[in-house]
This record gives sequence, structure tokens and C-alpha cells, in this order.
Amino acid sequence: MFSGLSAFPLTPMNESGLDEAAFVRLIGRLVTANVDSIGVLGSTGNYAYLTMAERARVVRLAVEHAGIIPVVVGIGALRTCDVLALAEDAEAAGVSGVLMAPMSYQKLRPEEVFGLYEAVTHALLVPLCVYDNPGTTQFVFSDELHGKIAQLPNVASIKIPGVPEDPVAARSRVERLRAQIPLHVTVGVSGDGYAANGLNAGCDAWYSVIGGVFPVTALAITRAAQAGNTKEAIRLSERLKPLWQLFSEYGGSLRVVAAAAELQGLVEHPCLPLPLKALGGEGRRRLGGLIDELDLS
Repeated sequence: MFSGLSAFPLTPMNESGLDEAAFVRLIGRLVTANVDSIGVLGSTGNYAYLTMAERARVVRLAVEHAGIIPVVVGIGALRTCDVLALAEDAEAAGVSGVLMAPMSYQKLRPEEVFGLYEAVTHALLVPLCVYDNPGTTQFVFSDELHGKIAQLPNVASIKIPGVPEDPVAARSRVERLRAQIPLHVTVGVSGDGYAANGLNAGCDAWYSVIGGVFPVTALAITRAAQAGNTKEAIRLSERLKPLWQLFSEYGGSLRVVAAAAELQGLVEHPCLPLPLKALGGEGRRRLGGLIDELDLS
């Protein structure tokens, strides 16, 4: 489950509530493409902006419509008691696994992060992926802390930020982490522009934002890397450089993929919770051209 392409769809919504029909369409698109897993309520899924009830509803819709494809759900929250409640909801809905970042308002200390994972993993009935996302959480994991957390029960994967561009440095980064963790714990790369390098460097999975909107495009990169065709994986990724540039220019991937989903007619506008807004203006026009030029699907 924690290998191959894990596609993370948006949670389409506006100030009136969830757009359940659009969310089901996005899930159906991933099922048709036959992604390896579906990751709901990650950062792309806007989990931090949803109520507990909304999150529970999203999970049930995902599991109901994902068919045989495993569903992994984000359970991050500010308080441990809420994380535990979200984990129970997810397990009751029939998810295959959970994903958790050390979410906080006050910056967390390493011992507090370990205590969070210790409390949650001992209560879990399904495997967990550690979500290492310093850009959002402002917490930087050391490899030593990853190693300590990876020894806890039910820890099955680590979702790391992007790897170095240089192939040798990328492989060294992955190998340093692997030296700290048990063999059964997989390593997955995030940061879509780094995915080909990460997979070629030995990462087991790509936890993908564009996979949630353009699964066929993301699968092509993933399958090339899995087949050992490193040059093809890099070529396919390099082809998407204008898209990675948009991510960089507009503060990350969320606003861009939200606009892409709107342009494709997959979701209604607006599809993000205020104050977030999908890409507009000149950036949106550029994105529309790229979708056609690159034949993204």
C-alpha cells in the first residue's frame, strides 16, 4: 500500500460546505487510472480547514467510492485527543491506513512529537505513514527521530520532503534515512518536482499532488522509475518543469492544482476554503495553456 503512486485529491468545498459530487468525481478519476493508493485529507485535501464531522464524511465517501484501491487518510490535528478520535473515525470507515503530520500552533519539541506518535500508534489498528512536512508544520525531523518513531507499532512508511537534484546526493539522502529505520518501513517522496529523483534514488512511493488531478501523467513517471528506466522518469518530469515553476511562483502546489481542477471542469469555482484562493489571473492563463500543451491527464 505505501508504495507506487499515492494520489492526493483535493477536497472541493466553498463557504456553503463540501462539494460531495465533485469529490466523488475526483475519486472516480483515480480509480479509473488505477493508482496504487488514494490519500485523502492531506495538505492538498485541506484537512486543517475542515470540522471533525466534515472530515469523517470525506473519509466515508472516499472509502465508499475507491473500490479495491487502498485509502489512506490524514488524521493530523492540534490536540492528541482529536487525533485519536479522527483515527477511530477512519478505522470505522474502513480505511487501509492513516497519515499524520505533527500539526501545531506552538512549535513542538522533538520529545513532544515522539510522544504524539507514541500515543497514536499504540492505539491504532491500521498502519501509519509519518508525514514529514516542515514547510507546513515548521517542525524538522532528524533522521534519528525518524528512526525512533519508526520502531513504534504500526508505523509503515515515512513521507519525506523533496530530495536533492543531484542523483548521487539524492541516493545518499535516502540511504541515510534507511540506515535509521526498520526494513519494513517504506520511504516515500513528496514535492512533485522531486518525485522522479526520489523514486530513482530508491524511494518506494510518490505521495503526489498532481496525481490527484492528473493521475495518468503521474503514473507514467512512477512506472518508468519502478521499471528501472531512470532516464525516462527524468525526461517525463523535466517535461513538466513549467508546471513545477508555477508551484514555486505561487506559494506551493495547492492553488495551482485547485485551478487545474476548475479548468478541467472537475470541480466548481471556488473549490477552496476561504481565505485560500485558486490560482487566478495571468498564472491561471499560463496553467490553462500548459494543460493543453503538455496533454496533462
